[in-house]
Amino acid sequence: MHHAVQAAVARFPDRGHTIEELARTDESFLSLREDLAEAQAALARWERSDTPVMTARCAEYRELVRDLAAELDRHSQG
Repeated sequence: MHHAVQAAVARFPDRGHTIEELARTDESFLSLREDLAEAQAALARWERSDTPVMTARCAEYRELVRDLAAELDRHSQG
């Protein structure tokens, strides 16, 4: 399973089958799940950072992850 699909299924485990189906058939859903996976990875990198901007960047990426997850949620509901 592609890492972006895994990220989406991990976020919404009760919709695993729907997410996998959308990943195979819906181009916009593919883009959303890839964006979510990339944002989650970036957040994880910033959380390990010791730079002065770490707190601000973590807040930005948390918000982005939350927004992408909400959009993915709406998309996977139909």
